Amino acid sequence: MEIPSRLAFVDLETTGANPLADRITEIGMVLVDGERVETWSSLVNPGVEISPFITGLTGISNAMVAAAPSFEGLAQAVLARLQGRLFIAHNARFDYGFLKQEFARAGLHFRAPTLCTVKLSRKLFPEQGKHNLDALMQRHGLVAPSRHRALSDASLIHQFWQAIQQDPGPVAIAAAMAHQFSPPQLPPHLEPEAIEDLPEAAGVYSFFGLDGQALYVGRARDMRKRILSHFGSPRDVRMTQEIRRVDWQECPGEIGAQLLEARLVKDLQPRHNRHLKQSPALLTWQLDDLGDGWLKPRLAQAHHIDFSLDAPCYGLFKTPREALETLRTLAAEQRLCDTLLGLEQTAPGKPCSGIPAKRCKGACLGRETPAQHSMRLIGALSRLRLQPWPYPGPALLREGGTVHLVDAWRYLGSLRNESDIPALLEPGVRPAFDKDIYRLLVRQLSRFEPLRLPRAWADGSGPR
Repeated sequence: MEIPSRLAFVDLETTGANPLADRITEIGMVLVDGERVETWSSLVNPGVEISPFITGLTGISNAMVAAAPSFEGLAQAVLARLQGRLFIAHNARFDYGFLKQEFARAGLHFRAPTLCTVKLSRKLFPEQGKHNLDALMQRHGLVAPSRHRALSDASLIHQFWQAIQQDPGPVAIAAAMAHQFSPPQLPPHLEPEAIEDLPEAAGVYSFFGLDGQALYVGRARDMRKRILSHFGSPRDVRMTQEIRRVDWQECPGEIGAQLLEARLVKDLQPRHNRHLKQSPALLTWQLDDLGDGWLKPRLAQAHHIDFSLDAPCYGLFKTPREALETLRTLAAEQRLCDTLLGLEQTAPGKPCSGIPAKRCKGACLGRETPAQHSMRLIGALSRLRLQPWPYPGPALLREGGTVHLVDAWRYLGSLRNESDIPALLEPGVRPAFDKDIYRLLVRQLSRFEPLRLPRAWADGSGPR
């Protein structure tokens, strides 16, 4: 492989690790044109607060970037410097991904061939255990005035590049680069351009076949690595033969990825997913108060229930048969009365079928009051009780710079701009209750906060 003569050694400082939620605070570049070398750097006003942790790591504070240009103001200048060059960075997908996101926000398209010096170092020096910049500094005698500043770190990457020109030399470098640039194994009907921009980021991906038929939906912390692994897997051969299109969506975190995956699997019904498929309308037990302390179980459809504190629900069942079998098992274990449970009908004062078999303590014969029976019933059902929805209306779950909107355990959607919330609350948007989403969300209950709509939104005059 011929090594290009026009190179850009790039490093960024950012407010965090997620290109969807975080922003660039500094850009540093070493630009090489044959023998000519020049440097360029700029602080960037990220438009968001820089945390004390990031300031401690990089030395870049909110005060330092207050008067700096935004990325949008720098976008054209940065793009002009990068165009036509090999993009070289340490953990290149991180820097490349952040720049792609920032260019996209500025309405600009950015694409460049990338070379990762972490991967390059691993290929050239496989006997070494560490390949971070600090390890490279020690191993190759690199020098930097300060670490975790963009131009200083970009200079370290350039110094590493110069060092390996001597040892192991250009031939070994070209071979290692060819390994990075070797085309991945692709499905027969998928064009290489379809996966060029696959991000090494967390998110959800979907495979589609002929006529847009959904084949598979999955999630991954590194979508590029996970998607390409499907293409080389013997167990996925049948599916990959059918793939015509790949879609993906980056997510700010694991919660958003799980929510999006669950929704897409149920919406798209992909043929090769074995879990999270749409299930029939779910059923749950509720207790009706018939007076004198008598609580009688009633089977209700879960999608009609608001799961409020005053309406306890017990269990989720796919069929009436499953629900009844569960109730009968509990009745036998706790010696509850089949008549009071509504599992059978008997004349007043007559024993239920559990009396001869000693499965009933005699509530049907007056040996215990309906209230006593009801207390034992509540105790028996307690392990099946669903977590009640603790808010009078929708609630928010924040993850990075994204807000997930939830109402009565129903996932309404995710958004970055809270002014868009009313659109998700329009009549007809409310989805059906879903068991998998309920189980996912209930584990995050401590992180919810009630939604407080501004008056302008509540009366319909706010943003729509």
